[in-house]
Amino acid sequence: MLVRILTLGVCVVSAFSVAAQVSQGPKNVPEFKPAFSNQTRASELPQRPEFDVTIVQSGFEVPWAIEVMPGGGYLVTERPGRLRAVLPGRGMTNIAGVPEVVTQRQGGLLDVALAEDFETSRRIYLTYSKPVGRRSVTAAGTGVLNADFTQLSDFVDIFVGNPPSNSPMHYGSRIVLDGDLAYITSGEHSSRETRVLAQDLRTTYGKVLRITLDGEPAPGNPFAGQPDADPRIYTYGHRNPQGADLHPTTGELWTLEHGPRGGDELNQIVAGANFGWPIVSYGENYSGAPVGTGRSSAPGLTEPRYYWDPVIAPGGFAFYEGEMFDWQGDIIASSLSPGGIVRLTLEGNSVTGEARYLPDLGRVRDIEIDADGAILAVNDDGNLVRITPR
Repeated sequence: MLVRILTLGVCVVSAFSVAAQVSQGPKNVPEFKPAFSNQTRASELPQRPEFDVTIVQSGFEVPWAIEVMPGGGYLVTERPGRLRAVLPGRGMTNIAGVPEVVTQRQGGLLDVALAEDFETSRRIYLTYSKPVGRRSVTAAGTGVLNADFTQLSDFVDIFVGNPPSNSPMHYGSRIVLDGDLAYITSGEHSSRETRVLAQDLRTTYGKVLRITLDGEPAPGNPFAGQPDADPRIYTYGHRNPQGADLHPTTGELWTLEHGPRGGDELNQIVAGANFGWPIVSYGENYSGAPVGTGRSSAPGLTEPRYYWDPVIAPGGFAFYEGEMFDWQGDIIASSLSPGGIVRLTLEGNSVTGEARYLPDLGRVRDIEIDADGAILAVNDDGNLVRITPR
């Protein structure tokens, strides 16, 4: 693999080998068996591709999300509360006007997305940990970015979760735009006291929400009109979904979420579904104690389309759409542990193969596909990189 560092006009080239084998180690819960074929540990993909990895920009502090801008350049969020633009010929700029965020533990400025009419409206969307007194919630809002990429104005919230939590953990949170609607993923704030709220339809903990771009419940949401249910909820029973994307063929939302020790999940989102947390899990608590009922599945609860034990600790992911790789419709996912990127092939809604690439990238937090089909990634080393075939 070649690494080209493009910073301040200097290009430094180095070479090292690529390890592509899937090496997973023993399961944390070996007694759990998959509910169907290829639900876990699918066959390793036979290809051994080689890559060029170009560092487009370094110097970020815990970069969390990437968005590709029309005409070139990128937006990158930093969890400590900064929004950056990386522009051709200009390098990195700081964008003022972002909302105040809680920067404790996993809190901060999280996802970023462009409005479909961004070229004319200049509108962007952010998710973040919103302070509420001494507590915080997952929130999403929108504002207008100036032409110079230095100022966000007229920022307003379109989603504020409930209730506020004193645990600055497991916020989710991705925002995926789908025409006039938005999907937002929300975590359950991790603690023993709050995780059970993933099953409580009165709260937004551990949910996928579907709203209009003005923040109203989306028409046709499954719990609209149900007493003691938040009408913004689309699915529930999630732990900490930090990846979300629309399937390029079906338009359905899929998510990736963190399990405990084992039990990371790839989920196909179906309106009204209960994905089981914390009643069941294909993993176990960090203490080694069973989760919930101690079972991996139960009647009436929706199975993940794929799970990992041990974990990959997934962040963001993208369905591949482009011509640079022959990977149309494949899932390209980030991994925090063991690191690098994970590729899954699909046939319908079933995983048919898995591969792992570029472990030297370390803890990768988000993946996007560039306009020319290159794979973009940000990692905890503070780098935004472009990945292309050798």
